[in-house]
Amino acid sequence: MAKSSRGRLCGSADHLLSRRSFLGASGAVAAGFAAGIPGLGALHSPVLGAELEKRRKRVLMIFLNGGASQFETFDPKPGAPTGGPFISIPTTIPGYHVSELMPEIAKRVHKMAIIRSTHIRGADHNDKPIYGNKLKDGVVRLPSIGSILSRELADPESPLPRHVFFSNYLGANYTESPGFLGPAWGPVNVLPGKIVASPPFSIPSSEVRLAPQGNTLPEFLADEDHKDRGGLRAALSSTFALGRQRDATLSSYEGAFSRVRGLMDSAELFDVEKEPQKVRDRYGPTPFGQHALIARRLIEAGVPYVRVNRGWWDHHGQNFEMHQEMVPELDHVLSVLLDDLEDRGLLEDTLVVTFSEMGRTPHINPNQGRDHFPLLTTTLTGCGVKPGAVYGSTDAHGVEIAEDEVLVQNFFATIFKAVGIDHQKEYHSADGRPVPLTDYGTEPVDAVLA
Repeated sequence: MAKSSRGRLCGSADHLLSRRSFLGASGAVAAGFAAGIPGLGALHSPVLGAELEKRRKRVLMIFLNGGASQFETFDPKPGAPTGGPFISIPTTIPGYHVSELMPEIAKRVHKMAIIRSTHIRGADHNDKPIYGNKLKDGVVRLPSIGSILSRELADPESPLPRHVFFSNYLGANYTESPGFLGPAWGPVNVLPGKIVASPPFSIPSSEVRLAPQGNTLPEFLADEDHKDRGGLRAALSSTFALGRQRDATLSSYEGAFSRVRGLMDSAELFDVEKEPQKVRDRYGPTPFGQHALIARRLIEAGVPYVRVNRGWWDHHGQNFEMHQEMVPELDHVLSVLLDDLEDRGLLEDTLVVTFSEMGRTPHINPNQGRDHFPLLTTTLTGCGVKPGAVYGSTDAHGVEIAEDEVLVQNFFATIFKAVGIDHQKEYHSADGRPVPLTDYGTEPVDAVLA
């Protein structure tokens, strides 16, 4: 360990007593009331109770980037010219079938809500769906759904990460942005590294990463020195902020910097070796499986929003061969994840979402592939969801929505309502204009909500 060169910044515990520590104590008192500790009843209020209840909610999104085929997963059309080579199998919901590539999900769909009529306008490879199918960089820089959920659900006094994003894919990952909410609500990104190909090969391979880079101290830096550096930065920042208190961007960056120690202290949450080997074996050794396991660890610790990307599903050629390889992995990992959350008593307060930027065409092209298509199936499981609900449908060939179209805004409103957030709540951008969480007049799909 490097020798400490302590500075002169005061480290007195008396000087650390602040509004933050007071609020933390208040949270403990509220928790004590919830546990039934005598003498604390006078401190309870319905508003405080509702806020604490909301903050227990978590969202875990499985994002199938590239656009998984609904035909080879949740909306098969066996026997139709558009159906492809796979048959469908019955599920635990009478009358509802899934692809034969998903035998484990077929046993668990009674716990899920299935929306077969989700409509992504302008189906293409971009991040618009994560922003509610709206332009993120217009006059107002909009926040992504993950940044909204983390802001609404996070405990502001918790040192834990508020928003974590994993991906196993080197290409387009559609990372999220907090927009005008500021960097404090941006994601902690865990993206793969690039391994340069050795001749004669030219396509690089990916280096799997399970934790954010730089979340542990380098060997040359002692812990006390790092704390002193943080103290010096805070002191300089406080001086710089004089007269600039109205600068929301500045205060947001300051809030993000102040969370560095908490992020470092949570490093063990990203360590799969802290899990019993039996649990690790259940999830499997693939990057997707390991990311899902770490996501469960983060959710269990209280991180309000985690997104796990599984890419790349954009199979304009050899669609069936690629789905035959990838869908069974999705079937396995998603099933294990749902079981694990349920076994640990977490599913009741965790909403698990599957989503993508698009679906795949009914038409099978000459390369045995499926191209971009605006219709897809999305799923919701757990918190606030009516188990076994199947909503909407496509026609016999999967070409059009037969009933109950669900636009992305409606889907987001449904997510918000499931975890207790008012989907018409307004934020205000830096110039003061109101920005609702979903467009005015948007309604959630109540038929899939408990």
